[in-house]
Amino acid sequence: MNRATKSNLTWQKAPEIKKALKEVLGLVELPHVKLSRIYTYRSFGSTSRSYARIWSFPKIFQDALGLEPAYVIEVLAKYYDRLSYDEQMKVLIHELLHIPKNFSGALLPHRTNGRQLDKLADQLFREYKQSLKLKT
Repeated sequence: MNRATKSNLTWQKAPEIKKALKEVLGLVELPHVKLSRIYTYRSFGSTSRSYARIWSFPKIFQDALGLEPAYVIEVLAKYYDRLSYDEQMKVLIHELLHIPKNFSGALLPHRTNGRQLDKLADQLFREYKQSLKLKT
């Protein structure tokens, strides 16, 4: 018989991730993203194999709590922290691309009507790197 193990999942606020998002949004054109409504966390002990994930804030919760749309970007320390700085920026761009243009609290999937999030993330990352070069 398999027994469920007790989870040791913990989160801590990650202001350095918010700072990195600010840098990205200053160089990449995503005008619909409201940085003030994005919250950032680093997690430890997750069994997920992703580098990061974005959490939505569904309309029903927005209405029930009387709050505006918001998102949480969580980086999973065991994988994200091992990435190079460039790869970390690419991951953050990827997560931002899940946010729809109406900033509704919903999330966009990886593939819709010919739009492939990974290809778009690569393109925006190249733009980010080019803008960084021009900045210096």
